[in-house]
Amino acid sequence: MKNSISKKENNNFLFYGSCFALITTGFTFSIRAGILPQLGENFHLTAEQLGFINSMWFLGFPISMILGGIFYYRLGAHNIMKIAFFAHTIGIILTIFSMGYTSLLLSTLFIGLGNGCTEAACNPLIADIYSKRKMDKMLNRFHMWFPGGIVLGSLISKLMTDRGIDWTYQMWIIMVPTVIYALLFYKRKFPDAKNDKAAVLTENLKAMMSPLYIFLFCCMALTAISEFGPQQWVGLILSSSGASPMLILALVTGVMALGRFFAGPVVNSLGQTGVLLSSAILATIGIYLFSVVTGPAVYFAALLFAMGVCYFWPTMLGATAQMAPLSGALGMSVIGGVGFFSTSIFQPIIGSWIDKGRQLVAAEGLVGTEADLIVGQKTMAKLAVFPGILILIFAVFFLLRRNKRKHSLEAKEY
Repeated sequence: MKNSISKKENNNFLFYGSCFALITTGFTFSIRAGILPQLGENFHLTAEQLGFINSMWFLGFPISMILGGIFYYRLGAHNIMKIAFFAHTIGIILTIFSMGYTSLLLSTLFIGLGNGCTEAACNPLIADIYSKRKMDKMLNRFHMWFPGGIVLGSLISKLMTDRGIDWTYQMWIIMVPTVIYALLFYKRKFPDAKNDKAAVLTENLKAMMSPLYIFLFCCMALTAISEFGPQQWVGLILSSSGASPMLILALVTGVMALGRFFAGPVVNSLGQTGVLLSSAILATIGIYLFSVVTGPAVYFAALLFAMGVCYFWPTMLGATAQMAPLSGALGMSVIGGVGFFSTSIFQPIIGSWIDKGRQLVAAEGLVGTEADLIVGQKTMAKLAVFPGILILIFAVFFLLRRNKRKHSLEAKEY
């Protein structure tokens, strides 16, 4: 059966399977964000407890992503995607039949592990099945489906929630792309993973100890929390803003998908450091506006926020590949992993901000929508600090890189 189709058709199945696996990742992000208020109400959870549940999604991701990157050459993409399917399925079912806080923690961890396996397997898989000329285009098309999956998941979650459909049925929806990617991968011929020499790993580790790599490592932690912090809590934080939280999430991720598709001209025009600085400025303005505006103006804030965070993740990975090339695939996996790990750490912290904010406004006699709006806006104001710090960092980085290029050109002319 494996040999009954051409190599091109086989590669198409592998690519489409990878895309549906990433759609699954997007669904787990947006649908879980959409049902967060229902989980809190049904299981009598505090916002801090919901934060710990969210953190498991972001914790499982880097664990399997980094381990998958290390063992990719031994296991191959096929076996790693089998692990992804198992983890996704177990996580979804455990969530649906959850009995409370502990089981929600465990189920979300499994989902995060499945998502990390998808990244660890599909990125090198796509690189292996396409030529160097076509690889960049196909990787960009592949990565469109994370925000694309979030858009679809957000709209599905909103539609089902507005109609009063129980949150468990929303979780069953995530099984749809999960089963599809399993079927697309079934009995396909995967390319042989090219075995790296042991010396390469040594060079990777040496490069990861450089000051520039450590700097990028720290910046990734801040860019990730700037992007994922507001998005994962959109349902609770913006529920009383006068705008639909799930429509905001769909708008943000839709703009991100389009922006990433047309990233080439933007990066060529501004350069990597220019893109990072511009992104930090727009993200800060967007999140700050979330903290002060209500009604339709929230959608404008969402547009600015989306334009800001759109290029953070791919540009940070691109900067790592270009500025610390000897760190290799492992270095890029670690950079991506720290982004999710830092977000995992801050999830319960954000939840505790919400809990403390509720206590303070309750002490002032405020209740209902007015109280929720004040708490949400104060939380967004705190989140705006992260990209605000990045403005200063990336401004200095931009000037240093520009001066370095200037001196390099002067030396060549001399």
